[in-house]
Amino acid sequence: MRFAACCLLLTLPAAAQTPLRIAAASDLQSVLPALTARFERETRHTVEVSFGSSGNFFAQLQNGAPFDLFFSADVNYPRQLESSRLTVPGTLVEYARGRIVLWSRNDAHLDMSGGLAILAEPRVRRIAIANPAHAPYGRAAVAALQHEQLYDRVQSKFVLGENISQAAQFVQSGNADAGLIALSLALAPAMRSTGHYVDIPESYHPPIEQAAVVLSESRQPEVARQFLTFLQRPDNQQILKDAGFTPPSRGR
Repeated sequence: MRFAACCLLLTLPAAAQTPLRIAAASDLQSVLPALTARFERETRHTVEVSFGSSGNFFAQLQNGAPFDLFFSADVNYPRQLESSRLTVPGTLVEYARGRIVLWSRNDAHLDMSGGLAILAEPRVRRIAIANPAHAPYGRAAVAALQHEQLYDRVQSKFVLGENISQAAQFVQSGNADAGLIALSLALAPAMRSTGHYVDIPESYHPPIEQAAVVLSESRQPEVARQFLTFLQRPDNQQILKDAGFTPPSRGR
């Protein structure tokens, strides 16, 4: 009995240190680390976050990628996982709506007061957007350009980022003259200090409805549920709002 008790004590710390694994859309890169750090302080659970495009994560999760939670920039990806019974029933939560902006470096000296029309000018040679094939912000960018009847005129200038964070890096580094990026990234200190942005009206594109869900393969479904509850607290919703997100249009 004494030997068994000792073995149990030896195994507890390893189990307790198993991190909560989150696959997260890259527009959350400027805010989710602060939220997970707060969660860790409050609960003593550790969290590991991987950032990428929602579409790429969706494909990985369909093939059994080892995550506990999926934070998507497009609610339809979690819904499809739910329909395929790859999620814990009843855990899908819409947590925010994203916004896109037109951003450029200060030293590019672009007058963006007229909005997207500047992108058709010859001096704008490269435009960074996220790949619309698997990034919701890329699809929103395309829709906004189509709304303004600019898409056909500027498509040849696109520099495609694998996700919205990479698209932001392209324009921040000067590899693109302007970019259609997430407001949450434009508000990050590094981009705020080196460039400026103008808002793109939300009426120009379908809403960027973002949702999270607990995955059926989760090794810590209760901790994952706890994190979702934590995220919906008013103080944490305010953090998301301050970071450039708007409240979700509807609950689940």
